[in-house]
This record gives sequence, structure tokens and C-alpha cells, in this order.
Amino acid sequence: MAKRISAFRGAGRSTQRRVGYRLGIWTWVLVCAVAGTVTAQHDVHRNSVRKIAAGDLQAAESMLEPVPDDPETLYLKSWMAALREQPDESLAAARRAVQAGLPIERFVAGPRDAFQPLAAHPDFRRWADQQASPLLHGPLLGCVTDRSAAFWVRTASALPVRAVVRAAEAETVEIASDSQTQADADYTAILRVDGLQPLTEYTYQVLVDGRPMLDPQPRFRTAPPPSQAARFTIAFGGGAGYVPEHESMWDTIRERSPHALLMLGDNVYIDDPTQPWTQHYCYYRRQSRPEWRQLTARTAVYAIYDDHDFGTDDCIPGAEVDEPPWKRDVWRRFQQNWVNPAYGGGEAQPGCWYDFSIGDVHFIMLDGRYYRSRSGTPSMLGPAQKAWLLETLKNSRGTFKVLASPVPWSEGVKPGSKDPWDGFPEEREEIFRFIEQQRIEGVVLIAADRHRSDLRITRRENGYDLYEFESSRLTNRHTHSVVQTPGLVFGYSKTCSVGMMHFDTTQADPEVRCEIVDIDGRSVHSATILRSQLRFKDR
Repeated sequence: MAKRISAFRGAGRSTQRRVGYRLGIWTWVLVCAVAGTVTAQHDVHRNSVRKIAAGDLQAAESMLEPVPDDPETLYLKSWMAALREQPDESLAAARRAVQAGLPIERFVAGPRDAFQPLAAHPDFRRWADQQASPLLHGPLLGCVTDRSAAFWVRTASALPVRAVVRAAEAETVEIASDSQTQADADYTAILRVDGLQPLTEYTYQVLVDGRPMLDPQPRFRTAPPPSQAARFTIAFGGGAGYVPEHESMWDTIRERSPHALLMLGDNVYIDDPTQPWTQHYCYYRRQSRPEWRQLTARTAVYAIYDDHDFGTDDCIPGAEVDEPPWKRDVWRRFQQNWVNPAYGGGEAQPGCWYDFSIGDVHFIMLDGRYYRSRSGTPSMLGPAQKAWLLETLKNSRGTFKVLASPVPWSEGVKPGSKDPWDGFPEEREEIFRFIEQQRIEGVVLIAADRHRSDLRITRRENGYDLYEFESSRLTNRHTHSVVQTPGLVFGYSKTCSVGMMHFDTTQADPEVRCEIVDIDGRSVHSATILRSQLRFKDR
């Protein structure tokens, strides 16, 4: 095995923008046509995996039959051969897939129980030992404060891992963190480093079983101290279905150098909450993309889920912790693929809500699915999360308080649907009224779900007007048209886009500039919200 392995393999951006693992755009159009329609988000490969996970290999083969032998199709053919206890055929398909551009690490990652016959093949073992990196996925940077950072990794087997951090522009002692990846955590580990300095650029190296993995070493910047005024940018969005020709979006975001990326749901499209194989497949496919790895090694990522990566379309799982029984398993799998500061109330009260601050800007991330219920008094949040939210808002001292929801707050953005906050108007009004009763200033709303980017205003009689910035077409092919409502400031749905929020709280009147950037890096719309606009009228 190579002693020094680059974690980021793949073609350059100009090629990546047009192809994915040598998958030409016309091939991909055919793939989408087989899956349903050219504009459908869900792809034939994911749908085939759902059939494989359900044990219907014949149906999976029928779906793939009209599709050319692109790398992803060959991966699935290798998978099905392994399930049929045909290791030679599985190895032959794997070799063809890797020759066509698929990383060999995809076969090492598996799902491991599905690919066991291939993994046991002596020729595959020799091949993987020679060519596969022991660092399968990651590093994914997260939890970056003024004094600390965390790094998520997945390895080829249960191995010791280490992160070594040092200041980029100064002679300083290295700070290290050690851990061990575990099979019961899907061979992942999180390395946490403390003792860093605020507003400082650092480089870091990840070592697996004592061998350095990253060349070149990524850089990141620590946050301003808590409550300190600062200038910084965050990127956010949802709707990140796997579309190879749109994976260049991660390059576009990286080139803008945001301090953090907020993934607000539908981060991968699974729609199969009872089948771990489908869930693993959807996560591994994205985590193997070189564009994603380049971005997330350098940019702190914070994630919440929505319907397509938690349950199924517009799902209402109910208020019970363990009903339906798949909820806790999906939650644990979500934990194994991100590096958030917290996950709701932990084992006793699972979820994906949490908060964090960057300088004097407070971010509050909400779980809109785990406890969503229409029994009794309808609630999107459930009582435990709602109590936490109201207490967190009441105690917040942020100059801006960014309240992040997986679905839109504004009325009428999905006409006729009860899936956004329109389906829970009493709970939405309870939150907005609490903000007014407690005289909580500086609240800005952000959301995802609709496959476009909008800025809207909700007028309030007894408080200040609430601005909502929504973006949820990071990589999706499927588009939702801009819905004209009285509060619409601007909207964009022509192509993929990301929301950028540029904070400057050092000014006498702090501001946040909301900008829509398209997949090619063009600024489409922008508007500035002043802190003075988010004050009560008698101030």
C-alpha cells in the first residue's frame, strides 16, 4: 500500500462540471429517462439499490438493462454478483468500474456485508492492498469554534487515527488528537482538537495507522471569540440529490471560501428508512466525490435532515421516540455521517437540533421531522424541542439570531401543501409571538426544501418584519418555480444555486447581505438586511 496517499482523487473542475466518473451528459439523460422523466430528481441507480436492498435483484437488473455500462452501473452489477455468490464476476465488474473512473474505495466501503464475497476474493484483497487508501471518506471538518475543531473520518477497517494541527503562519507546537475507528460506528471516528487560537489559520494532517493521508494538507480558520463582532460568510442550502454534472457546486462553494456550510436537509436522497443498504449507498456515493471532499476538508459543515434523508417524501413519523421503529436507526446512521455539535437531546430524546455561534451571530438548527405529528395538537417540533427552542431564543445574546428550518416559514410558498410551516400555523404563530412577547431582536429565518432560492418578508403587526432566506437546489435536477407571494423580494430557479450570508457586525448598524450564487459562481441576486430593521417599532 502506498505510504502517502492523496485523499482527493478525480478530474479537474472543467471536466467535473460536465461528467461524473466519466459519465457523459447524454448517458446521464438516458439514465434519468429510464428512472422516470428527464427532470425527475430520483435516479435509476438509487432506485435499483432500493430493489437490491429489498432482495429483488431481477427488478434491479431490469431497471439497469437499458442503461449503458457506466461506472455506477458496473458498481451495482458487481454488488449483485457478490450477493449471488459469484466473486469472479463481481471482481470483473469492479475492475471495469475502476478502469472507467470509479474509486476502488467504493468497493472497500461496501456496504460491507453486501460485498463480503468480493472482499474475501484473494485477487481483490491484493488489489485493494496495493491501490486503495485506508482513508475511505473524509476528513470532514466541523464544530469549529474559536478554540477547537473536529474532524470526521471513515477508514477501511478498524484502525487508529490521528489528527495533527499546527498554525499555518507561525512556528508553534503541534496539537494532536487520537482515536480509533470502530466497526459498530461504520468504521468512523471523530477527532477533536482543543487549545487553538481565535481567528487563526491552521493546517492539519490525518494519519491512519500511523501513515499520513493528506497531500496537500488542508487549511481552516478558527472562529472569532464568542460575542465578538466580526465579518464572515456562511453558505447554506438543501436539495443536494446526486447528479454527477452538478457536483461542481461543491467547487463553486469552496471557491467562495465561506467559514461554514449549513446543510439544511435533503442532503442526500434516500427515501428508504427501513433499508440500511440504501442509506449507506447514498451517503458513500456523495462522500466519495472529490469535489465534496475538497470542500468539506476545509469548510466547517453543520447538518440537519429533512424528509428525503430521514424518511420518505413529506413524511409525518409521529410524536413517539421509537415509533415507527426505524426512526432511531436512521438517526444513528445520520450521526455516523456528520460531525455536529449535538444531536437533539441524545439517546433519551433523539433528534438533530442544536445551536452554535460564530462570533456574535447565533445559529439555531431545527429538526422538522423526528417528532412531526398531526395527532392531537399538530406539531412539527414536538414538546421537548419546542421548549428547548424557546429557551434558547430567550437566552440568546446574538446580534443576529439565525433560525434554520428544513422547510419554509413563509405562507404560500408551496400552495396547497401542509408540509412547510403552513401545515403547522398555530405552532409557527406561537414561535413568532414568543419572539415578540420576549422582545427578541435580530432574528433572521433560513430554510430549504423548495428547489429554488428566495428572499421573502413576513409582515408582523406587533413586531418587526421577519426576513426569510430560502435555498434548496444545491445539486438537484428537479426545479420548483418561484411562487409569487406578497412578501417576495426576489427568487431564482433557472439552475442550481446556493445561499450565501455575508455578516458584518463590526459596523455601527450591523448587517447581513443575502446573496444567491448560481452553480457557475455568478451572483444572481442580493439584498442587505440591517440590524436596525430587526428591532421593535418603539425602539
